[in-house]
Amino acid sequence: MRLWVQVHTWTSLISMVFLLMLCLTGLPLIFHQEIDHYLEDEISAPEMPSGTPLLPLDRLIASAQQRLPEQHVLFVAPKEAESIAVVTMSPTAIPVPGQFHRLTVDARTGAVLGEEGPHQDVMDVILRIHRDMFTGLPGELFLGLMGLVFAASIISGVVIYWPFMKRLQFGTVRNRSARLRWLDLHNLLGIVTVSWALAVGLTGTINTLAVPLFDLWRAQTMPALLAAYQGKPLAEAKSVGGAVDAVRAAFPDRLVAFVTMPTTARFGSPQHLIVWTKGGTPFTARMFQPVLVDANDSAKMVAPGVSWYLRALQVSRPLHFGDYGGLPLKIIWALLDVITIIVLSSGLYLWVAKRWGSKRRLATSAAATVAPVTVSP
Repeated sequence: MRLWVQVHTWTSLISMVFLLMLCLTGLPLIFHQEIDHYLEDEISAPEMPSGTPLLPLDRLIASAQQRLPEQHVLFVAPKEAESIAVVTMSPTAIPVPGQFHRLTVDARTGAVLGEEGPHQDVMDVILRIHRDMFTGLPGELFLGLMGLVFAASIISGVVIYWPFMKRLQFGTVRNRSARLRWLDLHNLLGIVTVSWALAVGLTGTINTLAVPLFDLWRAQTMPALLAAYQGKPLAEAKSVGGAVDAVRAAFPDRLVAFVTMPTTARFGSPQHLIVWTKGGTPFTARMFQPVLVDANDSAKMVAPGVSWYLRALQVSRPLHFGDYGGLPLKIIWALLDVITIIVLSSGLYLWVAKRWGSKRRLATSAAATVAPVTVSP
């Protein structure tokens, strides 16, 4: 039991600062959609008679290119339910993070409704701190390691909780001293939220592996698919709309999320349009399936299997932020996040109070052992 106490103490102290940072930055990220909606002016299509036909997707892309002819089209997101399409462009063929331009095009008229230039708002800064602390992949992997240390802290805390609580009724909070009161609150709040904290900690660790896991899947999948295209130059997409229509016909139960244009960047293919599809339910809407469509022949397509580790990654993302159940679940996630902040802070207080109390007792004992000296006249 002494060993488990040491494990719990030091794993908690090692991960404490980073976990507090993650909890504090994660709190607004739970409501990022609501905050973005409040802070930013959303671009929407103007009112028109219902049933107004939509223009071909390639016409909408051409409208965006006319606005920024020197830019390279990277992604196209057709949002037919909103009668718009979002075209993401970059000044270079290999995009530089933070240099994207997003143009919203009216799908019925082809008019460019708005342009979102490169910028970084408050939520972007908070997300970067939460994700990698502005250090890129090393920061992500480090926070993933802290997530595992946090999991060890939770497990060791459960181990030492059971024998401790044999002497007390569940929910007891003693008031004999401030430290004892916070100890009971720390134990009570910690055991109540243990399952949630462990789930969020482990899913957060999985999320930090997104880049290496995607690179692994790409290394296992893409060479065989691109073998027949070796030596060919970067393809020009013949028809983006034709590729989207072909995918919808082949997979009628799935929705088209966005399209990646032919590119030599690591996220795409130099010879294919990658049509990213998703499910239609709140949970499966995060289950993305890529379909590679030959840039010159929409009849040639292949849907490579998504490996189990990418599925685990896709499942972990909505579970981590609690954004698959609407606003009520987000509120529950936020309350649990606040409780976890209290547990972490009280744990730090208990450690400091214990060390301070030990030093004070040692000083008192040392003073008591010194006998008074009486000088005779």
